Amino acid sequence: MLTRTTRRRVIAGAATGAVVIAAFVFVIPRIASYGSAWMVIKQLTWPWIAALGVATVINVATFALPWMVALPGLGFLKALAMTQASTAFSSLVPGGAPVGMAASFGILRSWGFGAKRVALAVTLTGVWNQISVFVFPIIAVGLLAAEGAGFGSLALLAFIGFALFIVIAGGIAAFLARPRLAFRVGELASLGAARLGRLRGKQPPTWGGDALVSFRSETLVLLRRRWFALTASTLANQLTGYLMLELSLRAVGISRSEISVAESFAAWSVGRLLVSLPLTPGGVGVVEVGLVGALIGFGGTSADVVAAVLAYRALSLVPTLLLGLLASATWRLRTPSANPSHS
Repeated sequence: MLTRTTRRRVIAGAATGAVVIAAFVFVIPRIASYGSAWMVIKQLTWPWIAALGVATVINVATFALPWMVALPGLGFLKALAMTQASTAFSSLVPGGAPVGMAASFGILRSWGFGAKRVALAVTLTGVWNQISVFVFPIIAVGLLAAEGAGFGSLALLAFIGFALFIVIAGGIAAFLARPRLAFRVGELASLGAARLGRLRGKQPPTWGGDALVSFRSETLVLLRRRWFALTASTLANQLTGYLMLELSLRAVGISRSEISVAESFAAWSVGRLLVSLPLTPGGVGVVEVGLVGALIGFGGTSADVVAAVLAYRALSLVPTLLLGLLASATWRLRTPSANPSHS
């Protein structure tokens, strides 16, 4: 007989499969057939193919940069391997970003980095990434307004993103400015973890408010030295992802008179929001439908838009999955850092 946990996983897997099937079997083919999209892709010229390849390589490489900033001593190759493995894991397993963060934590700890340093790096990269996701729709609305274009429902997304940005930024500011608040939050978290542990027959946590106060101090030290580098490296990774979509649109023949740069950026910002939602692993199916709908709404031709979106998503997912699976198969063979901190 299946356990409750197993039943939940089966139900979640079935729901995810249903969403993906609905997107690729029923929704997208009604917008444009895969045959017509393939005809468009076959007409790509070698210069455009090369441009897309270069953009993809740059995007994959920039995944490592924020982690190298947030975790001093982590080299480029290890950072790249870890990010590709954790991203591939979050793209294959339901759960979204928390799954990838847990995978990142486990890999870095296995390489000898201290738990506190890894927790700080995971937290900062995750927060900076999420903040950027909420800020992009706000920027998109501003760009569309500057062009005099309509932005419809994107205004609502921008408002929600702005509200979430204020909440997150305000919470971080309060946490960093007030050690007493950090202590209280740590005590409440410890109490909650202890109660949950009792229900599951586990020992209470050994940490409390003091641990979070110490974590706050380490966060302040790192941010004072590296906040600009962390912000710049996060934007570099995110915006090279947008460059891939922009080049995909132009490569299939969609001109700026059909879909402007502001409009393609707006559609991409919607896609980023959809990726962050734990609806399907990597947003597969949901992101494609969202992007296609937004780009056609801005004036793109159905077959061209579907071709561009499928090309963009393939370039975004397939290299990371292949590299991530390779990294996952070999990460235990890597030696620990030469001088990792165990604090």
